[in-house]
Amino acid sequence: MTSKKYVSPMVCGFGAAVLSIIPGFKAFACCLIVPFAAFFSLSLDRRINKISGKVSSRQAVTFGLLTGLFSALFATAFDILLTFLTHTNDFTSSLPQTEALLRSYNLGTLLEQSMHILKKMAKDINNYGFSTLYTISMLMSNLIINSVFGLIGGLLGTSYINKRNKMTL
Repeated sequence: MTSKKYVSPMVCGFGAAVLSIIPGFKAFACCLIVPFAAFFSLSLDRRINKISGKVSSRQAVTFGLLTGLFSALFATAFDILLTFLTHTNDFTSSLPQTEALLRSYNLGTLLEQSMHILKKMAKDINNYGFSTLYTISMLMSNLIINSVFGLIGGLLGTSYINKRNKMTL
């Protein structure tokens, strides 16, 4: 394997992570940004390595998965850094609305235990700028969601690239 084999998933994952922390784009991170980043990752790899011909499903899965993983790692790191610097984030600012919504479901003791944990996370973020539980949950969530959507983007990107190659032949 060459040293530049997986540069494009890292670069595109980094770009997706940067876009996913911008407030207006945050809502589209999983559904649009990460799949497009996986597609661009495949395209960039083909240009860097001067590859022509069909893209294999294996390469699509690998690049989609890697783009999603890199995106998740970088996005979590950026979120944690911004939270540490500002001592606040979307989680702490939306906690009162979350509590009101959960209380409307009448969950009883389960709600009280959940709210105790959520309030402790918010208190740690407000006091120290960091919460271990928040970091772990954010990382796990990002890893799962971004990997799945990166995989989808890689497979859709392969379909598009292979169709385009048929047309140019």
